[in-house]
Amino acid sequence: MVSGVLFGIMDGVVNANPFAQRLLEVYKPIARTSVNPVAGIVIDLAYGFVMAGVFLLLYESLPGSSGLLKGISFAVLVWFFRVAMSIASQWMMFRVRAQTVLYSLLTGLGEMRVLGILYGLTL
Repeated sequence: MVSGVLFGIMDGVVNANPFAQRLLEVYKPIARTSVNPVAGIVIDLAYGFVMAGVFLLLYESLPGSSGLLKGISFAVLVWFFRVAMSIASQWMMFRVRAQTVLYSLLTGLGEMRVLGILYGLTL
C-alpha cells in the first residue's frame, strides 16, 4: 500500500511542478484534459503491489548482500525496463527536447530508487 501511495505522490510532484509543466508541454496536444483520480489511485496501488511482489520473487537473484543493496539493484532494473525504454521510444517517435528526455530519465530513476530502497528495507 505504501509504495502505491508513494507512486501517486511522486508522480504528482514530478509531473505537476512548474518546471516539469514547461518541459512536458510537447505532449499537451495529445494529453487528456482531465484525469480520473479514482482510476489513477487504483492503478498506482496496483503498481505498488505488483512491484513489491516482483521484488520478493527476484530477491534471491538480485545482486547485493543486504536488503538495501538488493532494493537499489531492483530499482535500477525496474528503471531500465519501465522508464528508460519508454523514454527512448518516445524520443524516437516524437520531437522531444533533450531536457525533457533527461528530466524524465532522472526523475524516473529517483522514483524507482525511492521505491527500491523502501522494498529493500521493509520486505
